[in-house]
Amino acid sequence: MSIRAKLAWTFILLLIFGITAISSYSILFIRNYLLNEGEEQILNDTEWLAITIQNLQSDEQFETNLNEAARTSGYRISIYDGDGILFASVPYYEEANEDTKLEQNRQNSLENSGIVLLENEPDSDDLVAYMAISGGNNPARYIRVSINKDQIYEPIRTIRWIIYTGMFISMGLVILVSVLFSRSISKPIIQLESAARDIADGNVNRTLKLDRKDEFGTLAKSLNQMAERLRADNETLKAMYEKQRQFFADITHEIRNPLHTISGSLEMLQLKNLSDEKKERYIETAARQTGRINQLFKDLMTLQRYDSDSYFIEKKPFDIQLILDDIEELYKNRAAKKGLQFEVDKQSVSVYADPNKIEQVLENLVSNAVKYTNEGFIKVSIEEFDDHLSVEVSDSGIGISENHLSRLFDRFYRTDKARSRDKGGTGLGLAVVKSILTAHKTEIKVKSTPGKGSAFWFTLQKPT
Repeated sequence: MSIRAKLAWTFILLLIFGITAISSYSILFIRNYLLNEGEEQILNDTEWLAITIQNLQSDEQFETNLNEAARTSGYRISIYDGDGILFASVPYYEEANEDTKLEQNRQNSLENSGIVLLENEPDSDDLVAYMAISGGNNPARYIRVSINKDQIYEPIRTIRWIIYTGMFISMGLVILVSVLFSRSISKPIIQLESAARDIADGNVNRTLKLDRKDEFGTLAKSLNQMAERLRADNETLKAMYEKQRQFFADITHEIRNPLHTISGSLEMLQLKNLSDEKKERYIETAARQTGRINQLFKDLMTLQRYDSDSYFIEKKPFDIQLILDDIEELYKNRAAKKGLQFEVDKQSVSVYADPNKIEQVLENLVSNAVKYTNEGFIKVSIEEFDDHLSVEVSDSGIGISENHLSRLFDRFYRTDKARSRDKGGTGLGLAVVKSILTAHKTEIKVKSTPGKGSAFWFTLQKPT
């Protein structure tokens, strides 16, 4: 059974049961109310009839006057004498339904109480009242007044018809309203279910248009947000997949080239009558390519640790001058061979970072500066602030075009692939720099002008 049918039947049954219960209770309440009113009325009328009969003359008009009193009041009246014997009963056309003689106990009760005694037996069709009559102009000493309960309940027939008619009309309206209401309630639920199923099946482009201000509208908005988030996640996953595919393709390419070079050098070394000069050159080429492969895997290990190791860096206070001394010692001869002015601004400043990783950052930056600077200078400068230190590596090299700057720190990205490989690079140096500095919660920044040089800088926190 659909949710629409369930809602409709639920509302219909609940409302029908409610209307039926209210109608039944109303009829029962009115019935009891009429009976109570009838009891009170017969008590008052019995006193009035007793006084009236007490004053009637005992002549040929007695029964006529008695019958007129019965007709006027609407009751059946029975008169008993002092011995409790029935001697008059009106109206005449009705069958007698009373005792021809009052029991002695009843006579005594009436004499002693002096009030009207009401008799309402549940299994009796009549409501009966008795009263003693004081001496008067006739032999009447006791009066019995009765009325059929159906006469008392007579108004309820009209009321019942009105209630039942209203009840059936209400039921019809309830059924109509329930069907319309269930449709109104179930329609957004069906739309939400359809949208959720489509999204679950992968149709993340599904947009649910449900302009409501209630919980259904909120749920529709949430589903649209979820679909939008899934679309964004899918785009991210596609980009990651493409990036990963390109990453492995680049690794394969980066390894294949030096392996081919090494293989070619080994083949040449196997030739007979090869001069010592050529042997030395081929050995040097193979060693250089082996170092390139070794550096490639070293950079890959660094990046892998950054991606998966929460203890990628181990910060501690240290003097940055120690690292700058090592950098100067490592690269001053290389710079001198190219005729470059190499200047290191050394200051004894304590910073809070991983010394090994910061040294690796400076090695990569200075190494790139040496590779891509043919004349002029390379400078490592330091600027100290209250709570941090700024380190900058600048050069007068070939520079970088602006269109390359946004992807400069991507893995295996090269501004000039052929030239970069000639320089012996792996394409991972700047990606390693960015990963290390990101782990330190700082950024590597760059500014460059083609033909005039480049500058890379970053900041490090001082110990607190």
